[in-house]
Amino acid sequence: MKNIKKNIPKEIGPYSYIYESKGIFMISGQIPISTKNKKIPKNISLQTKIVLKNIKNIIKYNNLKIKNIAKITIFITNIKNIKIINKIYKKFFKKYTKKFPARTCVEVSKLPKNSDIEIDAIAIK
Repeated sequence: MKNIKKNIPKEIGPYSYIYESKGIFMISGQIPISTKNKKIPKNISLQTKIVLKNIKNIIKYNNLKIKNIAKITIFITNIKNIKIINKIYKKFFKKYTKKFPARTCVEVSKLPKNSDIEIDAIAIK
């Protein structure tokens, strides 16, 4: 596996980016920190793509596939961005699976490091 661990952002607090119990993998909320420059872009499209890429890398590193994701929770700071997010989200999941995971999306007032999106996931092996 091509040193994929370097493509997973380091935790920014006292938590694990993934926790496994009896074949259920809980992925902590991922914000759009680029693993290349450690920055968060201003654009919601780029932020969404980075978060999904980071989740994909976590999934791959733990010998799972995108189709193992059963549940997603999306936190966004502006519900008006949902159309942009949905377009990217749909394209991402259609590339890897025929079935979308269950999903919740909520608007929140603020997210870590002033990002505009955070996504967590639950995968089942």
